[in-house]
Amino acid sequence: MTKTKKIPMRMCIACREMKEKGSMLRVVRGKEGEISLDFSGKASGRGAYICDREECIAKLRKQRLLNRTFACDIPLSVYDRIEEEFRAGR
Repeated sequence: MTKTKKIPMRMCIACREMKEKGSMLRVVRGKEGEISLDFSGKASGRGAYICDREECIAKLRKQRLLNRTFACDIPLSVYDRIEEEFRAGR
């Protein structure tokens, strides 16, 4: 009897699909309200996940989904950085 490790799943804030946590980018809002990209998946703060589909990245910026998720105004530079990370292939 072998134990299989459970793979953590998270929902993409753009397409609302459940995917493996490790395959998604985590955006974190810290205690002071600063927004950062979390590549380790362990940073403290409120997190939101985005998958690597081109449509999701476009929808993230077009509908300003991070503003809605974190209930605050997110600078466009954060959206730019997310797009750069995905173009670079993370």
